[in-house]
Parts: sequence; C-alpha cells; structure tokens
Amino acid sequence: MAHGFLQSFDPNITVCSAGTIPAMLVNQTAVKAMKEIGIDISRHTPKMVDQYLNEEWDYVITVCDHANETCPAFLGKVKHRLHIGFEDPSHVTGTDDFIWSEFIRVRDEIKEGFYQFYKNELIRQSGT
Repeated sequence: MAHGFLQSFDPNITVCSAGTIPAMLVNQTAVKAMKEIGIDISRHTPKMVDQYLNEEWDYVITVCDHANETCPAFLGKVKHRLHIGFEDPSHVTGTDDFIWSEFIRVRDEIKEGFYQFYKNELIRQSGT
C-alpha cells in the first residue's frame, strides 16, 4: 500500500517494494482497499528484498516491525534508512467486517504517514 501511495503522490519518482519474506501474491484485501480510493495495486508483485541490496537508494524504508528488525544490510549506497511503522492488517483475525475495518484503518494511516514523508522529505529536498 505504501508503494501505491508514493507513486500516486508523484508518478515521476521511482518506487520499489520488497519484503524479507514476501507473500506469493499481493493481499487481495489490500488491493480492494486501495482500489476503493482509486489506486490500483493489482499488478504489483511481491519481491524479495535481496534483489535490491547492491543498488543505490535515496531511501530504504521499512513499514512493519518485523521488516525493521530483519531487514538485511544494503551493500549499495543508501542515503537514508527510515522506519515508518504500521501494523500488518493481514495478521488480523475476527469477522470479515472487522478485518476489512482494520485494512481501511491501516490504509489510511499509511496514506497519512507516507504523505508526511513525501511532503517533509521528498518535496523539501527537491525544492518544489
């Protein structure tokens, strides 16, 4: 979801997302939650973070506590390493309505957190 939001804020920035233990497919409830607000992440594919370790990055951002704790060292040049943490709604249990409400809550938190990052870091650095 964070990847989808960053691209929606500025389609000209390069955003890549990966996980330490990526799922086989993007969570379909996350796809539905993003589609509800007009962002299509249905074509995103989970990737292993290892494929990006030797590349140069302005930012490496972890979004869940597990990833923050287990993110491997990037051997390429990384200007900023950040953690913008959120609960993982895919681990929520309960009724369908409760699970949906948690995806929406976390989606909205991710939107706000990454918009603040975009506004305070990316726009500020670019001077626009």
